[in-house]
Amino acid sequence: MDQANNTGGALQGIRVIDLSRVLGGPYCTQVLGDHGAEIVKIEPPQGDEVRDWGPPFHEADAAYFIGVNRNKRSMGLDLSTSAGRELLLELLADADVLLENYKPGAMEKWGLGYEDVLKARFPRLVHCRISGFGADGPLGGFPGYDAIVQAMAGWFSVNGEAGGSPTRSGIAMVDMGTGLYAAIAILMALQERSRSGLGQYIDMTLYDCAVSLMHPHVVNYNLSGKVPVATGNAHPNISPYDTFRTRTVDIFIGAGNNRAFERLCGEIGAPDLAGDPRFGSNADRVAHRAELKVELETHLVRLDGEALCERLLVAGLPAGPIHDTGQVVAHPHTRHRQMDLQKDWYRMTGIPIKFSRTPGSLRYLPPEYGRHSRELLAEAGLDPEQIDRLIADGIVLEARRR
Repeated sequence: MDQANNTGGALQGIRVIDLSRVLGGPYCTQVLGDHGAEIVKIEPPQGDEVRDWGPPFHEADAAYFIGVNRNKRSMGLDLSTSAGRELLLELLADADVLLENYKPGAMEKWGLGYEDVLKARFPRLVHCRISGFGADGPLGGFPGYDAIVQAMAGWFSVNGEAGGSPTRSGIAMVDMGTGLYAAIAILMALQERSRSGLGQYIDMTLYDCAVSLMHPHVVNYNLSGKVPVATGNAHPNISPYDTFRTRTVDIFIGAGNNRAFERLCGEIGAPDLAGDPRFGSNADRVAHRAELKVELETHLVRLDGEALCERLLVAGLPAGPIHDTGQVVAHPHTRHRQMDLQKDWYRMTGIPIKFSRTPGSLRYLPPEYGRHSRELLAEAGLDPEQIDRLIADGIVLEARRR
């Protein structure tokens, strides 16, 4: 399957007007676009700010922007003007989905609120809003950013080395997780619309998604009353499930049950450990985690880590060497799974969802700002004179306003 050349896709025929910026919303629409949805990325006059979040850059756009904005066409539009808002309403006439991440109340202030305007005018429209905390409640209306929400939703407290300072996750998983939840929600709403004929409003927040992803820490706390703490690379509920030193490289081993633990002990030449009463059950191993790690590493430090991981995998035991980003990109399995997607200058992560009949594809490289403004307006039925006037008046833009 050549992801760079396939056409169509599972979502072919779905049209999405994407007003979102930064990460969560754009990641959501890239997932939809990878599978055939038509994504119209409408950017404010200054553009999506992550175009500037570099280095590194390709020409004028940062890698941060490039990584989450393929399979989209871009239009610059000034929604602070009444003409810009009217034009957006025209573009929504044949849209299935509107996605935006403006501060709650902004769309309503502009006369574009779902309940007041969009629901009646476009009854089949699915309107998804991503915000930090929602419009109401104790934190309603406040801005939300990935790291801030990680901190507030408890992620910092369970991340990092045991006894160390609270630590941010190195991946913006609140934003990206919210983007994935939003994609799922949009697809659910479209499926329900196929039965009812009606769209609906989707209220997605970073906070809700971050709390929902706090597994198993929230459920552990609810059942035990003990506040979870950081455990480094060790799992709070399973042992051994941690990083271990070998003679050559650090590796990660996970043995989630007694049978797997016994097999691990045999593979590393330490069968007696499986009969040690300190390590008789998973609960025992969790209670004696530090002692178990010392015992295992006594044997592991004599072994070649890469070769051991291959042997453990063949034996059906989860294990792997700790790779850096360069090693991941160069790994033959990354390429085998088509997760190193390349076309012309573009080289990014591939499409993780693999369909047998309707595979995803790369149809559009990440767009330059406003590159498709004229094309999209012409498709909307505007004549060349109308398009020229909108651009001359600064309502529609082909270049960022600095």
